Amino acid sequence: MKKVTTKKTRSVNNRPNCLKITKSKQKVNFTTIVDEFGNKIKTSVREARTFKKNSKKAA
Repeated sequence: MKKVTTKKTRSVNNRPNCLKITKSKQKVNFTTIVDEFGNKIKTSVREARTFKKNSKKAA
């Protein structure tokens, strides 16, 4: 399986009503897709939609 993305986990702040800041992580929404050659690719969902859209244009 090949990983084809440059996205990483983001560090963000949680801010409740009391305004106390605590750190949290926003993870990337990964999915596995299969390209036209049968290779499995692990990528983000947004990039998977772009791959799908571009493959429809080429066909």
